[in-house]
Amino acid sequence: MKLKTFAVIFILFISSKVFSQDILLINADYIPHTDTTLVFYPKNYNADNSYPLLFMLHGYSGNYKQWSEITNLDSIANKDGFILVCPDGFYDSWYVNSPMKKNSQYENFFFKNLVPEIFKKYNIDKKNIFITGLSMGGYGAMYYYLKHPDFFRSAGSTSGILDITAFPNNWGMPKVFGSFTLHQKTWENYSDIYLLNKFKDKNKRIIVDCGTEDFSYKVNQAFADSCKSLGIPIDFITGPGNHSHQYWSKSILKHFEFFKNIIDNEIK
Repeated sequence: MKLKTFAVIFILFISSKVFSQDILLINADYIPHTDTTLVFYPKNYNADNSYPLLFMLHGYSGNYKQWSEITNLDSIANKDGFILVCPDGFYDSWYVNSPMKKNSQYENFFFKNLVPEIFKKYNIDKKNIFITGLSMGGYGAMYYYLKHPDFFRSAGSTSGILDITAFPNNWGMPKVFGSFTLHQKTWENYSDIYLLNKFKDKNKRIIVDCGTEDFSYKVNQAFADSCKSLGIPIDFITGPGNHSHQYWSKSILKHFEFFKNIIDNEIK
């Protein structure tokens, strides 16, 4: 298939003394329409220096603006020195190469289009690339990490759907993965918890959290238990909370701290 990829970049300097943002519009012929990606970078960004990179994936029915509506990404980029990338995973792509939809090959888009565009535009410390997400995005972040462990330094998930087989009729997933009844093995091959066996010898850290009132709590607990039984280093954080912006606005701060500590401990 001949790929047609282009990027149009609009730089938004709303206040150069406070924060900086870019909006990237990226197209490829294996996604349903142009992808909009919001990028936050430190106000003192200098192309002569390299910066850690954090991809932040939104949840089902959300878009590229969801994370910036939950927490102050400008402040975090300035405080922690990260470049934060928030792509649009569309309404229900689940961030995968769908076996059912030819125009929903999001994993290809992520690694063949989005990542090269970020590398071209920003000076990235390629030893410190991280990924996290909420709900559908938590699933996607962990899916990428488990499949591409050499690309990412670490990954996180907040309220992630870490075992899609537990929800066979929800959130548009049958359109992406096919009927669970007819394609159960396919669902398992795409499910994060089933990918852990191939990851057990990597000795790479994970952060997962979920509120105790969240409908996905049992799935997250099972994922954490599997990690522990396989010897996979995981920080599993629980506490009061449900599947909501209010919960994620607090939980994501722990992810930033976790990733920053990984970098700082290496320096020390």
